[in-house]
Amino acid sequence: MTVMAELLIKEVRIPPLKLPGTLRLPAGARVLVVFAHGSGSSRLSPRNIAVAEALAQQGMATLLFDLLTPEEESDRANVFDIALLAKRVVDAVRWLEANDLTRTLRFGLFGASTGAAAALVAAAKLGPRVKAVVSRGGRPDLAGDALEQVMAPTLLIVGGADDVVLVLNRRALARLKGEKALEIVPGATHLFPEKGALEAVIGHAARWFRHHVVEDKQ
Repeated sequence: MTVMAELLIKEVRIPPLKLPGTLRLPAGARVLVVFAHGSGSSRLSPRNIAVAEALAQQGMATLLFDLLTPEEESDRANVFDIALLAKRVVDAVRWLEANDLTRTLRFGLFGASTGAAAALVAAAKLGPRVKAVVSRGGRPDLAGDALEQVMAPTLLIVGGADDVVLVLNRRALARLKGEKALEIVPGATHLFPEKGALEAVIGHAARWFRHHVVEDKQ
């Protein structure tokens, strides 16, 4: 483990499969955001790492972890198995709830691409234990009927130039029953590589988690 400027960075293993993860714990954190990466990605996703580091700088704890074992990743069908990926997110949250370092924190979920669907299905299963969900360039439509069971306030962030995904996000937004919002980053494409695009994502996500997880005392 590494301690840097009141930030604890700890490599962890999520049971039951000992999936590797990186836990960032700023001193005094009250919220922990669990990341669910998209297809073909991992805990080493540079975009998710950038978001996690930025949230940590704002005092929010984060967990980036691999949702699949190396053997599972070799079967492309698993990459799109939303039920399986959601189960891994649920396992991670339950492990965090039992961990002495994190059991007192309030949980949010951040999903990217297909990971957004996994985060939403997990939020539906975990109910009030998840206080907020954020999707970055996600496919929330793949969550199916679980969309109507999500209780947590949900923010969908989509690039303005990501035409097909934007349509799918609008449809998913209509099915969500709880508090919800859609933020469009002008001119951004699916991976938000444009100048300032990822920074916009970080700003929207941080505000959503701060308002619904840090400031909300209910």
